[in-house]
Amino acid sequence: MRAQAGPYGIFSNFWLPLLPLFVIYFVSGVAETNRAPFDVAEGESEIVAGFHVEYSGAPFAVFFLTEYANMILISFLAAVLFWGGWLSIFPASWGVLGAPGWWWLFFKAFVFAFFYLWFRAAFPRYRYDQIMRLGWKVFIPIAMVWIMVAGVLAYYGVVGHGVAA
Repeated sequence: MRAQAGPYGIFSNFWLPLLPLFVIYFVSGVAETNRAPFDVAEGESEIVAGFHVEYSGAPFAVFFLTEYANMILISFLAAVLFWGGWLSIFPASWGVLGAPGWWWLFFKAFVFAFFYLWFRAAFPRYRYDQIMRLGWKVFIPIAMVWIMVAGVLAYYGVVGHGVAA
């Protein structure tokens, strides 16, 4: 976490140099938790909700609690990996606002959980072939190229703590 600490607040975090990877991570997290627009396993317009037919009562509640727990986990990991975790979004010179604390981690995770809800209302549902194309032809090539770019930038000391000073 010390690698994301810096005098520039939110601009010291990893989200800016790793922006394409952050977007890929968060969109993939939404798809992994089967939230709209990636909820192709069930549809609201269907008479039967597919695999939900076999659940009732407590198992049905536990099933949905695990989905929401997964959303919260993805939100906390996004906050820690890309947005500095418990570090403040303001510069350290701002006094109390610049002080790190657990409340910043929870605030950032709450913002990402809000984006989960916003995605559900803002985007139309994807088909299977669109999700496969997005993953295999867009996300994987961008991620591989950007990992190499970030490695080269870190090696030459442009971002992060490179080995060459």
